[in-house]
Amino acid sequence: MAKKSMVERQKKRERLVKKYASQRAALNEVINDQDRPMEERFKATLKLAELPRNSSPTRLNNRCELTGRPRAYYRKLRLSRIMLRELGSQGQIPGMVKSSW
Repeated sequence: MAKKSMVERQKKRERLVKKYASQRAALNEVINDQDRPMEERFKATLKLAELPRNSSPTRLNNRCELTGRPRAYYRKLRLSRIMLRELGSQGQIPGMVKSSW
């Protein structure tokens, strides 16, 4: 189980990314538009830099939904390898069967 503070920090980042997504998209559109004057693009860059750092989607980390573990994460199921194996053994994941030989 991951530390609660790390899981909460991740949730906070997710909220910030969602909150500032439209502003970031608009500013990036202005910055990447080569037809606009250089001064306007530079001002948009400064405004983008003023937004909170944690509102950037690159600062998000994939974490297991159940344990908060950041490593060995399966995107399709949003679980870590440990929980995937445990739930698969219990038969709680459809189509997954514990194999033995």
